[in-house]
Amino acid sequence: MPAPELFAAVATPVREDGSPDIDTFDRVVDFLVDAGVDGLCVGGATSEYPHFDAAERARLIERAAGRLGGGDRLLVGVGASNVRRTLHLARAAEAVGSRALLVPMPMFFRYGQEDLHAYCAHVSRAARMPCLLYDLPDFTNGLAPETAVALMSREEFIVGLKDSSGRAANLPAFAEARGSRPWTLLVGDDRLLHLGLAAGWNGAISGIACFCPELLVGVTRSFARGDLDRAVRLQQRVDELVARITPFPAPWGIRAGLACRGFDTGPLPLPLSAGRERQIREFREWFTGWLPRALDA
Repeated sequence: MPAPELFAAVATPVREDGSPDIDTFDRVVDFLVDAGVDGLCVGGATSEYPHFDAAERARLIERAAGRLGGGDRLLVGVGASNVRRTLHLARAAEAVGSRALLVPMPMFFRYGQEDLHAYCAHVSRAARMPCLLYDLPDFTNGLAPETAVALMSREEFIVGLKDSSGRAANLPAFAEARGSRPWTLLVGDDRLLHLGLAAGWNGAISGIACFCPELLVGVTRSFARGDLDRAVRLQQRVDELVARITPFPAPWGIRAGLACRGFDTGPLPLPLSAGRERQIREFREWFTGWLPRALDA
């Protein structure tokens, strides 16, 4: 099996009016590339994709591909409120040579598994480029494992899965269902990265890697070269960090972490209560002291 890959899910810095801050976005992308991630993912949950229109998202896709020198290291999330917009984003991803589309399930309204099956099949057939299913049940309709397996087994352009469900039981189950087929299985919950690699998954798309890429790159590279003790130690540091940002609405903790690394990502989408301001201040103080120790693990 090829060496596992670590994709950083990129946050979207914004200006005071809520539009993307392209200059800061470019700096974040360069920071992640310099840290050694294998690729980037734009347009996923970490990017807060519901906040931006199709033109803004297409521009971010183009910028990321430009900074990477092409789209072969780029995964593009195409979640949207309707199929027409999803396919518009797919065309933007195709135009830059994106490696694959990341297809989250529809949000807000509740749908059955047969509806999700029909949606994913339609998007993949219309886009006619590699598609990764994106199970994100905290924010969208949940994708049942049997639905995912059926789609990966029967649809030509559905080539794998990003699992952000947090269900550890899915790791061996999907690996077993894959068998010798060339599905790409990517962990979407940072707490499960080491377990996923041990189960034979192909890597991860990581939100934590957006502001602390050294840890996630370290887990992946240590595992790949057989240094399992160090991989476990770094995974423990990842778990500590996840526990610290879990109390925040996603992905506010990631953006607070980016601020500690020197990237002002602009105003958050909602006004901050006094309690939230205190939480963010305390997190920044903790993270600044914790990071040097964590990177020495």
